[in-house]
Amino acid sequence: MKEAVVERAKGKVWTYEDYLRLEDDKRYEVINGRLEEMPAPGFEHQGVVMELASILHTFVKVKALGKVLPAPFDVILSETVVVQPDIVFISNDNLKNIRKGKLFGPPNLVVEIISPGSFYRDRYEKFALYEKHKVKEYWIVYPGERAVEVWVLNDEGKYELSGVADGEGKIRSKVLEGLEIDLKEVFK
Repeated sequence: MKEAVVERAKGKVWTYEDYLRLEDDKRYEVINGRLEEMPAPGFEHQGVVMELASILHTFVKVKALGKVLPAPFDVILSETVVVQPDIVFISNDNLKNIRKGKLFGPPNLVVEIISPGSFYRDRYEKFALYEKHKVKEYWIVYPGERAVEVWVLNDEGKYELSGVADGEGKIRSKVLEGLEIDLKEVFK
């Protein structure tokens, strides 16, 4: 399914306030002032979300590190950037930024699962947004390749590839120290 860019008031710069006034049941994101409709994810995508969210949730809960939430959940990075990552981890220290049920500011870790229509947005646009807004760790999951990239912010505020795994490999988190995930558990 192809991504839809909603054409409402051509040339308009969309803000968080405009986003709040939407009156339909569709899912949207605001990417650099553009309102974008998000198609419903497919079976494989949601299966990967469930497996990864479950593993992350269990790890975070046992260690009392914060909260793990799946989409839909609004993350407001700026007045013109509102995203709904597939999975977010918010540390205990960062939970103070939850207001009115939404996160104002960057989560500590974001996971995006690539769908056929989301490759460019997730791999390039959101990559740049998450880096700019200082999301400490960004995982890009490729279900078709059964692969995961782990990107971590360096001291200069730029993402560095921390790890790549596919098939039966393992990924490790820098933000969630001690977390190691065998991809056999994710791509069942």
